[in-house]
Amino acid sequence: MVSKTILDNGIRVISEEIDHVRSVSIGAWVEGGSRYENGLNNGAAHFIEHMLFKGTDRRSAFDIASAIDSVGGVMNAATGKELTSFYIKIPDYHLELAVDLLADLFTGSRFDEKDIGREKSVILQEIRMVEDTPDDKIHDFFESLFWRGHPLGLPILGTKERIEAFRRDELLHFFQTRYRGRHLVLTAAGNLKHNRFVDLVRRSFGSLRGSSVCELIEVPVARPGKDVLRKELEQVHLLIGSPAPSAVSPERHAAFLLNSVLGGSMSSRLFQEIREKRGLAYEVYSYLTPYMDAGLFGIYLGTGRDRVREVLGLVRECLERSCSERLTEEELRSAKELIKGNFLLGMESTDNRMTVLARNELCFGRQVTPEEIIEQIEAVGSEQIRMLAGKMFRPEALTVAALGPVSAEALA
Repeated sequence: MVSKTILDNGIRVISEEIDHVRSVSIGAWVEGGSRYENGLNNGAAHFIEHMLFKGTDRRSAFDIASAIDSVGGVMNAATGKELTSFYIKIPDYHLELAVDLLADLFTGSRFDEKDIGREKSVILQEIRMVEDTPDDKIHDFFESLFWRGHPLGLPILGTKERIEAFRRDELLHFFQTRYRGRHLVLTAAGNLKHNRFVDLVRRSFGSLRGSSVCELIEVPVARPGKDVLRKELEQVHLLIGSPAPSAVSPERHAAFLLNSVLGGSMSSRLFQEIREKRGLAYEVYSYLTPYMDAGLFGIYLGTGRDRVREVLGLVRECLERSCSERLTEEELRSAKELIKGNFLLGMESTDNRMTVLARNELCFGRQVTPEEIIEQIEAVGSEQIRMLAGKMFRPEALTVAALGPVSAEALA
């Protein structure tokens, strides 16, 4: 059973009791990521994620780590474009410790000047690691082109120049205006009682006062185009993308099915055509990234510099086919079973269920049941998918980015 309570300070608390497990997964979800940044504070959300583990008024960085290790739990965090999450998975009898520890990060973190200086060095190394990893770098480069002019195009890690320039007061301002109130959702799934969970959260997070920022969010608009980031590599890394349905769009299930057929598995069209039949790439896949009010469909692959035109031609043929031909009954059924199977298997994990609680709340303001999702997937027909492909894959709507030893002419 899923239950929800809103505290006096605006924090939403949602839990799902699963009495046949002995674990509890807890997450603190913040509507804070690179989408809510600008050129002056880009990288702040990711920097803050690091700083919350550097020590509080009650615990050192070592104490934070050992508190979880000593009870066999797991603790981590992640920063994305729209959300930042801090999560803990522990045996159910350590629920109080987990809530207290999460709250300590949000209410007692010191943001010590020396820690900030050290963490700048750590994050700069993280940025350099991405720069040295072409199949990571191409995604940042592509999104800066695809979403240019909008914060969704900013890198989650920030830039070297911005990281080096960050001051403590800038980080604290971002933290104190976003990591509280209506921007903060706590979710838990596992062997727990909602009322006890709420009592623990109220006791630990109730002192988290202050107003969360109110803002007008600019709806992102994709900017089609082509660009090359030249670098001497053994391969050319390519990303081809188009606008896609948002996380709340009625077409989102059709988009996930389309992605599954095109490049979401080893039996997909792109994998079979480009790797299996022709051996033109080792890695080739498609993906769907739905945001609150927009979406991105992307195709990634790495190939030889003399095969770029051939590979791009095959990708375009594959996209054109999805616009002109309906999926076969076998393709449609296989895609539905893949997506339903992945979803249902994921629901056996308390971590995934905790995540689903948060995403449902933040996207829909309510809990969407597994039965409802399965029903919506089953209702999608092949003609609906074909029509969606026709909207997404118009030639003038495509963005193409390349990283490696290639010229812009090869993308024509």
